[in-house]
Amino acid sequence: MTEYLNETVFTWGGVPLKFGAGAIDEIGHDLAQQGAARVLIVTDPGLVATGIPQRVADAAKAAGLTVETYDGVHVEPTDTSLAEAVEFARGSEWDGFIAVGGGSAIDTAKAVNLLTSYPGELSEYLNKPIGEGKAPPGPLKPLVAVPTTAGTGAESTPVCVLDLLDLKVKTGISHPRLRPTLAVVDPLVTLTLPAAVTAASGMDVLCHALESYTAKPYHAFPRHTPETRVAYCGSNPISDMWAEQAMRLLGRSFRAAVLTGGNLEARTEVMLAATFAGMGFGNAGVHVPHACGYPIAGMVRDYEPAGYPPGPLVPHGQSVSLTAPAAFRFTFPTDPARHLRAADLLAPDAPRTDDPRDQLPSVLASLMRDIGIPAGLSEVGYGEGDIDGLVAGALKQQRLLGVCPRPVTEHDLAGIFRASMTNW
Repeated sequence: MTEYLNETVFTWGGVPLKFGAGAIDEIGHDLAQQGAARVLIVTDPGLVATGIPQRVADAAKAAGLTVETYDGVHVEPTDTSLAEAVEFARGSEWDGFIAVGGGSAIDTAKAVNLLTSYPGELSEYLNKPIGEGKAPPGPLKPLVAVPTTAGTGAESTPVCVLDLLDLKVKTGISHPRLRPTLAVVDPLVTLTLPAAVTAASGMDVLCHALESYTAKPYHAFPRHTPETRVAYCGSNPISDMWAEQAMRLLGRSFRAAVLTGGNLEARTEVMLAATFAGMGFGNAGVHVPHACGYPIAGMVRDYEPAGYPPGPLVPHGQSVSLTAPAAFRFTFPTDPARHLRAADLLAPDAPRTDDPRDQLPSVLASLMRDIGIPAGLSEVGYGEGDIDGLVAGALKQQRLLGVCPRPVTEHDLAGIFRASMTNW
């Protein structure tokens, strides 16, 4: 057999999907088909007020399931909030879970599923070098994800992301067994989302698509064995296809979903884009914007965004988007044609910039400005004196930086953060 130094194999995994208006009303039937009889709904207080989790519970009970609800999910989960959710869930026996909410609820449910199926400490499973990077010992229980924001794509990914409060940094758990066993995506549940939340979560979708599309190709990684092959394998033909479709939909409908919130057609297309982007980055991975976004969110002091609960917070979608223009200017030399293709998918009629490196950053800045994303790091409370801390936080995200198509040094990150203080 020929020996190859570089990888010749990529893996792609997806989640069974039920998509469309009214899909959540069939959830009891879907869980019963997976053998679940006693299930825990994992959601947050804000969603409880909308009545959506109760609608899901009623649908499950109508199919004969026993249902309880945990509504203590923290927006942008932390190690503390996950521990509280796991402690609650360990008070009873469950043979299935339903996550109702954005990425926060879905990621919390993934952690609950893992740590109730295989009791242990969260730190055992966190990505290296922060944690031990341990793999789940075996299959998890059925988990149906019901996303209520068009954002994280968490319903189709093998990743659980959280803030470590003491370290003031985001990290995560990454393994194919964390993927939900079914994604139930119903655009009707997004119609009441505030414009600012729609904008922030949609920028997460866009960065997922762009980062996976521009990721280091799978064949540029060192050769893996079946045991060492990672969930984030680099850009590959199947992930590329989903990323392109996500960008095309966002270019057509993202602005309308934010600016005309009751537009069901636009909401549907952005929701579909979120799912497609999740199918892409959940296998290819993400890189610099997400690595930079984690310390931006983790080091927040007093910025309070519109549309979110009171308290200091840089929403995940905002945090990853703020460095995106500078990050894609940095990655442009690795594959100019691919970066220009992405710009065309997002804005086919955009005027050409004098320097091709600026085409995609220009398209991004125009979109971000139109939908009300902060103009740069300075608008969320950061200044020149914070750059060293931000760089240190980003450098902890080696799993993500390793997916970047070119090496990323401390000096490179400092330049990206500095350029992102003001994007327009």
